[in-house]
Amino acid sequence: MPAQTAAPSYLVGVDTGGTYTDAAIIEAHGHRVVATAKAITTKGDLAVGVGEALSAALAQLQGTVAPQQIAMVSVSTTLATNAVVEGHGSAVGVVLVGFDAAMVQRTGIAKAFPELPLAVVAGGHNHNGDALCPLDEDALAHALDGMAPAVDAFAVASTFAVRNPAHEHAVRDHIVARTGKPVTLSTELSSSLDAPRRALTAVLNARLIARISGLIDAVQRAMVALQIQCPLMIVKGDGSLALAESVATRPIETVLSGPAASLVGAQWLSGLQSFILSDMGGTTTDLGLLIDGRPKVKEEGAEVGGWRTMVRAIDVRTIGLGGDSEISAHPKGGIAVGPQRVAPVSLVAARYPETIAMLQADLADVDGGSSLHGKFVLLPFSAKAQAVPVGLSPREREALASVTAAPQPLRKIANSLPAQRALESLRRKGLVQLCSFTPSDAGHVLGLQANWSADAAYLAAQLAARLRDMKLPTPERTRQFAQDVWEQTVRLSCRAVLQTAFGSEVADSPLIDTVCSGQATLGWAQVRIQPSVPVVAVGGPVRVFYPEVARRLGCEVAFAPHCDVANAVGAAAGVVAHSITVRVVGDGTGNFRVHAPSGTRQFSNPTEALDTAHAWAEQLARSAVLAMGAHAPEVQVSVQKQWMPNAVSDAGLLEAVVQAEAIGRPTAAR
Repeated sequence: MPAQTAAPSYLVGVDTGGTYTDAAIIEAHGHRVVATAKAITTKGDLAVGVGEALSAALAQLQGTVAPQQIAMVSVSTTLATNAVVEGHGSAVGVVLVGFDAAMVQRTGIAKAFPELPLAVVAGGHNHNGDALCPLDEDALAHALDGMAPAVDAFAVASTFAVRNPAHEHAVRDHIVARTGKPVTLSTELSSSLDAPRRALTAVLNARLIARISGLIDAVQRAMVALQIQCPLMIVKGDGSLALAESVATRPIETVLSGPAASLVGAQWLSGLQSFILSDMGGTTTDLGLLIDGRPKVKEEGAEVGGWRTMVRAIDVRTIGLGGDSEISAHPKGGIAVGPQRVAPVSLVAARYPETIAMLQADLADVDGGSSLHGKFVLLPFSAKAQAVPVGLSPREREALASVTAAPQPLRKIANSLPAQRALESLRRKGLVQLCSFTPSDAGHVLGLQANWSADAAYLAAQLAARLRDMKLPTPERTRQFAQDVWEQTVRLSCRAVLQTAFGSEVADSPLIDTVCSGQATLGWAQVRIQPSVPVVAVGGPVRVFYPEVARRLGCEVAFAPHCDVANAVGAAAGVVAHSITVRVVGDGTGNFRVHAPSGTRQFSNPTEALDTAHAWAEQLARSAVLAMGAHAPEVQVSVQKQWMPNAVSDAGLLEAVVQAEAIGRPTAAR
């Protein structure tokens, strides 16, 4: 009797971006995309957009794929990246243990988030992992009682906690017992000795917990509605996958999840082994490098929105430039693109046709020239009625109560300076969204894009042109304004690609400006600067802007099949991976301490210390990826040693860094 052929197994990738939620279905063993779909990201209830994208992708298969044939759903997201770039996040209480005033200042927390309550309590350890003094539990209890009513989560960091996490664990126990709220420990995110940077990373993580938990809940609800029963994975910032429940308390690990998935997806779709990735979404453009099939990874941590996190991620340059970047036009001045995101006027008008009449009313305003004309405020798409978030001022509560699901003219809601400040604060917290002219609207005016309402885009361009030029918006001036927005977006895109090719920041230069502006000569010299590898452009807006980028830079720009959903494809095609670092530190007297994330051990024999570190790192890495959903992971261990001067054996060991990396395919996708 002939052997039966196994039924096809399908992997689903979902990407929730600032504007669109994408879905891609790939056949696990055939290396082919069988369906893709897009839906508007509904920030008020992410399950709506996720469900619409998944339903649309499954509908393309006309019932040939049953829910039980879906082996895995994997999600990449720009929610964490966008929240960091735009300054959004939950209210967080910060507890620093053993920090002095200089260390507190070095964290940058008070400067970045002046509204967050911060307490410093006595305690902490030294470089050997010995306690400097007992944890001040009375001071901690007093601080928690003051913070708890005004925060949604807590972040904790202690000095030398990577050598001994006991005080961080004790603080967490107190917080959970006293408040029941989520807690982020700095040692759960990084093994670095830099306590101030660990503290900042913990704060960023705690601010994101509610957002990622909401995403996971939304995807799970969409899966239930579609009768999909399989593991749910999340893409981390290094491109690897992890079970959703293991990521829920460590959302900072999903920073750059979107571009990491894009890099995986771009390679999977294009077949190229070396290229510059440019992933242009609604809010940001993310750029990275793949050389000889390997992504460049920042072991010291990803930098996003000016913040250097301590979470391992691909080396990506993220800038606030996207199809939905806010355009600022100044009277008799230039045009600024980004970094903030707004909802495009054309998109809002497509969902709410009454926007057209409000734009016409602004245009008919005899006073004219108002910087608030053509701008609107509304709740996030599909927002549901919910309790007022904690920590809002009376002015913010009043402003939030006046905002509705349908757009309203900003000039009517923000009718005073205090009201404008309150709305801006609500926007930073992700509770409202603004709507105004964007590069996507410019694409509609110029006929390069036809997703939404071209009429609304044209009216918004008229208002912006009138403000900038201080003249009546003729058809020529209106189109010129849209052309200038498009030109500036292309110029900034060219510059970002070149910066990525250079591998470092380059100061303003007439040569670079000439190339990025589309000019061929500077004076009597021809100017050409060209990347030495192709550019793979992915993301919804790239076909509007990147053909011109290719012309100006004189380089190959590849638009791979399904490039507009590369993130979703990469989410489905990823692997589970995790790295663990264990250190062996010698004190010069024959004693050796092994410091691991789970504790510290002391030895008098260097060989025993090194063997223990090797086995400990391998066991922790393997256990981590198994908990993240991997099957039969392979573990590679590397050791880097530093010896004292004139040492002839490991008895003179100063420090050894033992790193174990475990990699495995998701259990459901093998």
